[in-house]
Amino acid sequence: MYIFLFPLAIVILLSLPVIARIKKFTDGKKCRNAIILNLCSFFGVMLLALVLPVGDLVSAEPEAAAAVAGVAEYAGLGYLAAALAVGLGSIGCGIAVGNAAPAAIGAVAEEPECFGKAMIFVALGEGVALYGFLIAFLIIQALA
Repeated sequence: MYIFLFPLAIVILLSLPVIARIKKFTDGKKCRNAIILNLCSFFGVMLLALVLPVGDLVSAEPEAAAAVAGVAEYAGLGYLAAALAVGLGSIGCGIAVGNAAPAAIGAVAEEPECFGKAMIFVALGEGVALYGFLIAFLIIQALA
């Protein structure tokens, strides 16, 4: 039963600061209260992690034969994870470059001196695809 309550409690405690931020602070007292709420939610999550350990679910010492059989049995999920890392990383790159490149072109048209700064933002978007490829490469190396 607590296996379902534990993640739910974590999500609720972590969403409390977001809800407080949505209210848009108008004075210092609300900001201070939000910081206190954030700290309380952090320590609440840490307390739940100590009180409700999930050690029965995850074992750090699996048997060697079961580990080898598990890798062979779930290798398809590893390849799927690698494909998702590359695919979603590329989609994210396309969205980022699609939004940053026109803005960079407009900024360079108005001020040619800001070419270097504009290209940095476009390159950061392209980095997302490279990170996805790197993660996929690491996943495939772990499967081999």
